[in-house]
Amino acid sequence: MKKIALLFLLLVPSAGRSQGFLHTSGTNIVNAQGKNVLLRGMGLGGWMLQEGYMLHVPGEGQQHKIRARIEALIGIDKTNAFYDAWISNNTTRTDIDSLKAWGFNSVRLPMHYNMYKGFTIIDTLLSWCKARGMYLILDLHAAPGGQGNDLNISDRDGTKPALWDNEADKQKTIALWKKIAAHYKDEPNIAAYDILNEPNFGFDDPVNDKNGIKEQHNIPLKKLMQDITAAIREVDKKHIIIIEGNGWGNNYNGILPPWDNNIVLSFHKYWNANDLHSIQHILDFRKKYNVPVWIGETGENSNVWFTEAIRLFEQNNIGWSWWPLKKMGNSNPLEIPSNDGYQQILNYWNGKGDKPTEATAFTALMELASASNISNNILHRDVIDAMMRQPYSSQTRPFAANIITDHTVIQAVDYDLGINGAAYYDLDTANYRLSNPQMTIGNRGRAYRNDGVDIAAVKDSADCYYVTNIGRGEWLQYTVFIRKKGNYTIQLVNTGKLSITVAGKKGAIIKNVPLNEGSLKLRVRAEEGGGDFKEIRFDRN
Repeated sequence: MKKIALLFLLLVPSAGRSQGFLHTSGTNIVNAQGKNVLLRGMGLGGWMLQEGYMLHVPGEGQQHKIRARIEALIGIDKTNAFYDAWISNNTTRTDIDSLKAWGFNSVRLPMHYNMYKGFTIIDTLLSWCKARGMYLILDLHAAPGGQGNDLNISDRDGTKPALWDNEADKQKTIALWKKIAAHYKDEPNIAAYDILNEPNFGFDDPVNDKNGIKEQHNIPLKKLMQDITAAIREVDKKHIIIIEGNGWGNNYNGILPPWDNNIVLSFHKYWNANDLHSIQHILDFRKKYNVPVWIGETGENSNVWFTEAIRLFEQNNIGWSWWPLKKMGNSNPLEIPSNDGYQQILNYWNGKGDKPTEATAFTALMELASASNISNNILHRDVIDAMMRQPYSSQTRPFAANIITDHTVIQAVDYDLGINGAAYYDLDTANYRLSNPQMTIGNRGRAYRNDGVDIAAVKDSADCYYVTNIGRGEWLQYTVFIRKKGNYTIQLVNTGKLSITVAGKKGAIIKNVPLNEGSLKLRVRAEEGGGDFKEIRFDRN
C-alpha cells in the first residue's frame, strides 16, 4: 500500500438505530426484537494496552516494561506526553466510521484494570459506536496481578503474585466489574462484558502445565468468574456476560454448565486448520449447554486463512472479533508506519546501536504516536477484502488502476484482489502450524500485501516491492485497462522463468500483440520455480 492517508470510506452509513439490549436465546445472540445477531467485530489491541510485538519491541513486551524503557530514554514527563498522544491518535472516531463502512458491526475493547483517564476514553468510544449503530464489547485484558503466565497479554509483572495468588487482586477485579456494570447498565450499545481475557494459568500442575492447557478442574477460575457475575448482577440484570476458559480461552474443563441465563462462551482460534474438525468442540459445547458461542479473538495470519475462517464461522452461525485493527505489520486492516528515529530506538534496545539522545528519542516517539492515527496509517485493502467479501465470492477485482497507455509499467505486486485460485495461485498460503507443522507462513517477505504470495521490499527503498520465492506452477492475475487500441510489446521483468499468454502468444517477451480498448485479464505463470518478479512493461508500437 502507498503510505498516504487512505481511509477507504466507501459509503459511511447514517447512524443506526439501537436494536435494544442484546441477550441470549438458546444458542443464539439476539436483539430486543428476537432477531439473530451475528457479531462481526474488531479488537482494538494496542490502544489502551500495548504488547511488545505490536511495536516491534524486543524481549519482554509487557506494557509497564515498554513504558520503563521509554522513561529511561526521555524521562517521566515526556513519556506521559507520548502516551497522551498515543491515546489521542491510535483510535479515533474515523476508525469507528471506517469499520462501519467496511462492514463490521462491533468493536472489542481490551481494557487495562488501571484504566487510563477512568471512564472518559470508554465513554467517548461508546459515543462513536452509538453514532454508527455499532456494538461495543468491554474486555478486561489486564486484570490486577495478571491472569496468566503469558505475561505480555495482561501486562503482568512476573516477579509479583499473580491474580490467582492474591485475594486482594481478586477483590479488586470483582469491584472493578461492579463499577463498570453500574456505569453502563443502561447502555444498549454495550453488547457484553468479556470479564477475563485469556486466562492461562496452571492450577493443578503449575510446573508442567503453566498455561493451563491440560487443567482438569479450573476451580479458582470458575469461582472468580462466578463472583464477578454475581457482582455485576447486583447492579446490571441486562447485559450479556462473556466467559473464557483457561489455556488462552479454550479449556472449559470443570467450568460448565453456565451459572447465569445470559452467558456466552468465548473461544480463541489461531494458527490451525479452518475445517469443521477445528471448531467441532465449540459446536459440541453450544449444543450440550444450549448456550451461544463466540470467537472472541482470532487473526494474525494470512488473507487466505482469514477468508477460510470467517466462512467457517458464519456458515455455523458463530460471530467473531478479529485481532487487532492496527499494529506495526501488514496482516491487519491498518498498519502503523515506523520512522528512522524509532528504528534507532529499536536498534539500541536490541543492542545493535548507540543510545539515541533524549531529543531524538522524544521526536521519534511523538512521530510514532502521530503515525498511529488512521490518517497516517497504511491501509491494507487486501485484508479488508479478504475478510468482508471473499468468504462468499470468488470474483476478482483490480487491486490497482493498471491503466495502459503508450509506455506503462505495472508492478508485479499489484495483482488482482481475490481468493487463492482466482486472483492468484500460491502453494504456501497460510500458517496452520498447530494442525500441520509442515505448513509455513504465507507471505514470507512480510511486506505490502497479506496473501499467500511472497513479497519483499527492495532494500533501502521506502515504497518499492517485488514478488519472490516463486514456486513452479504459481500464477498471478492482473486486470488491466487499455487506453489506446494498438499493437504492444509486453515484457516481464524477472530473474526466473515466467510467461504471459496474450492473444495466443506466450513468453516472457511477446511482440506485436493486438490489444483493443477496454479491460483485459492477464495471467503470469511460473514455468519453473525460483527467481524474482518485479514488473510488466507495455510499449505501444
